[in-house]
Amino acid sequence: MFLEKVTEVNNVVNTFVWVTLGLVLLIGTGVLMTLLTKFFQVSHFGHWMKETIGKVFTKKVSGHTKDKSSISQFQALCTALAATVGVGNIAGVAAAIVAGGPGAIFWMWVAAFFGMMTNFSENVLGIFYRRKVNGEWAGGAMYYLRDGLGSKKGCQWIGKVLAVLFACFAILASFGIGNMGQVNKIVANLESAFDVPALSSVVLYDGVTLYSVVIGGVLVVLAGLIILGGMQRIAKVAEKIVPVMILLFIIGSLTIIGVNYSRVGAAFGSIFDGAFSGKAVWGGAVGVTLRQVVTWGFKRGVFSNEAGLGSSVMVHACSNVKEPVRQGMWGIFEVFADTMVICTMTALVILTGGMVDLSTGALAQGTTDATLVSATFGNVFGKGGEMFVAVAILLFAFTTVLGWSQYGSKAVEYLGGKRAKQVYQVFFVLLILSGALMTSSLAWDISDTFNGLMMIPNLIGVIVLSGQVKQITQNYIDRKFKHKNVAPMLSYNPRIQQQMEQED
Repeated sequence: MFLEKVTEVNNVVNTFVWVTLGLVLLIGTGVLMTLLTKFFQVSHFGHWMKETIGKVFTKKVSGHTKDKSSISQFQALCTALAATVGVGNIAGVAAAIVAGGPGAIFWMWVAAFFGMMTNFSENVLGIFYRRKVNGEWAGGAMYYLRDGLGSKKGCQWIGKVLAVLFACFAILASFGIGNMGQVNKIVANLESAFDVPALSSVVLYDGVTLYSVVIGGVLVVLAGLIILGGMQRIAKVAEKIVPVMILLFIIGSLTIIGVNYSRVGAAFGSIFDGAFSGKAVWGGAVGVTLRQVVTWGFKRGVFSNEAGLGSSVMVHACSNVKEPVRQGMWGIFEVFADTMVICTMTALVILTGGMVDLSTGALAQGTTDATLVSATFGNVFGKGGEMFVAVAILLFAFTTVLGWSQYGSKAVEYLGGKRAKQVYQVFFVLLILSGALMTSSLAWDISDTFNGLMMIPNLIGVIVLSGQVKQITQNYIDRKFKHKNVAPMLSYNPRIQQQMEQED
C-alpha cells in the first residue's frame, strides 16, 4: 500500500517535471541561448570542432597538468562523457523507439541541437563562477545560482535556496540513475550474456541470485579503488576507458549498419515520417500520438546527453582551461558526440537490424526494448554480439557510476564540506551492492524524477544569466575573430580574473 502511494505521487511529480514544465523550460532555454549566441553551434561549427576534437592530441588539451587542483580539458570531457554515455545510449534509445516510434529519434536530434547551446552556457557559467575549494577547482549550478543569480537585485535569498535545492537533487539523483540504476542494468546484462550456472542457480530471493552478489561485490571493490582516489584518479581512468569504449561501439554499430545497408533509407524514412505524423498503432497495440513521439524523443535525449541538468558542468569546471568559452565548446562537442553520433548509431542498428517492423512497431518474438540492441548484434555476430553489447553496457554504465560519483561529491562538498564529501564517497561505493540486488523499478523511477528536478533550478539560473553568457561569448568572438583589443572575461571574481591574466 505504501509503495503504491509512493509510486502514485512520484508519477504525478515526474509528469509535471518532465512533461508539463521541464521539457518546455529545457527546449525554451536551448532556443534562447541559440538565438542569443547567433546560432554559435552552426555559425562557428568549424571553430569549435577545431578547438575540441581537432586539438585532442595536443599537449595543451590532453597533456596532464601538474596542478593538482585541476584536470586537463580532455580528461574533463572524458569524465563528463563517462557520466553521460551510459545505459541511455543503448537501452534509452531502444525504449524511445518502442514507446514513441522511430520519429522519437528526430526529436532527440532536435533536443540535442538546442541542448548543445544549453550545455555550452552551463560550462561558460561554470568556469566564470568557479573558485578553489579544499585545493580543487569547484564550479557548477550551485555556484552560479548563489553568486550569479544571487547577485541580482532582490534575488540573494532566491539564489541561495535554488543552489541548495539543486545540490540536494543532484545527490539524490546520483544514488539512483548515477549508481543503483546503472549497476542493476550491468548485472542483468552480464547474467544474460555470461551465465555461470553454479552461481545463477543459487536463488536468494525473487529475481536475485548469488551471481548478482558476486558481480555487485566486484563492482564495489573496483569502484572503491577509483572513486576514493578522488577527481584525479577518476579522470585518469575515464580518459583511458571512454575513448576506447565509444570507438569500439561505433565500429560494431557501423558493421551492422553496413551489413544491413539496404535498409538505411527505410530507417531514415521511418524517422522523418514518424516525427510529424505519429502512428495510429505502434508496438502492435498502443496508439502513439504526435505529442508522445515528441515527448519521448525530448525526454530520452535529455536523459542521454544531460544537457540542461547542470550535472556535467561540475566536472568541466575542474578543467585547467582559463577561457570560459573554450570549455563551453567542449560542452557542445559532448552533446554532439553523445546524441548526434552514439545515439544515432544505436537507432540505426535497431531500425536496420530487422528486429522491429518499421510499419507496425512489432518486435521480433522474445525481444523487448531492454534486449533489442543485444538481439540485433546477436543476429549479425551470434552469441559474440550479445556478449559485446553486455560488455559495452558494463563499460558505459560503470563509467557513468564513476562520473556521477564526482557530481554527487561536489554537491555534498558544497553543502557540508570536505568531511561530508568523504563520508558520501564511502556510502556511494557501498550503495553499488544495493543496485546489484535491486528488483523493483521504483528506485529508478524516483531517481528519474530527482534527475528532472535538478533541471529546474539550473535552467532558471541559465535563463537569468543568459545575458552574461551572451556578453562573455561576444567578448571571445571580438578578441578571436575581430581582433579587438579588449580585456578577456575570465571570472566574476576580480582576484581570480587578475590571477588568470597574469598567468597568461
